Amino acid sequence: MEQDAKRSCGRREARKQDRRLTIMATARRMFLENGYATTSMSAIAAELGGSKATLWNYFPSKEELFDAVLDDATAVYRRQLTDLLQPTPDLAATVLAFTRSFITKITSLEAVQLHRLVATEAARSPEVGRIFSRVPQRTRQLLAEFFAAAMAAGQLRQADPADAANVVTYLCMGLQQRMLWGGAAPSAAEIEAGAQTATEVFLRAYAPSGTGTA
Repeated sequence: MEQDAKRSCGRREARKQDRRLTIMATARRMFLENGYATTSMSAIAAELGGSKATLWNYFPSKEELFDAVLDDATAVYRRQLTDLLQPTPDLAATVLAFTRSFITKITSLEAVQLHRLVATEAARSPEVGRIFSRVPQRTRQLLAEFFAAAMAAGQLRQADPADAANVVTYLCMGLQQRMLWGGAAPSAAEIEAGAQTATEVFLRAYAPSGTGTA
């Protein structure tokens, strides 16, 4: 009996998780296609074929649903960063691997679509900007923790790790800005060149005292 109850409970949880993922996938598509302000919880519920009350059982507000959509869209990348940003004797190689992956991520079609959505919606729906700002904050936090360890090991000069994280991410944004203004998606060669440049500039700026590079 106890095993049957556990299996039944496990199946219910699996169904709930599947339903949650379906809701987020539908909401993400509707946010991107229609915009945040004009996508209502009622419209999402209708698209899903259920009641708004059921939707609210999973997400009490549109703001929480939008936050969950953004978190889900970047969860895999954050896990990749967690694996990548480990203490290493070859700091330059790790920073280069980060800049390469970061530029690739932020110039992806979905990332550019999300940035355009936020830029369009933030003026009339300020909560969109507040929610979206959490996405880069999560990435920069992981990066700041990595830089703090590198500074403690003498691989980088002593500085505010959060500032260092801001600097290296800002150095990576040129190709994304081009796309946001209607330019072509970067080639693999352009991404590599951008990553190399961002890494070199960052490491020179944060080289330990008395050295030319980190």
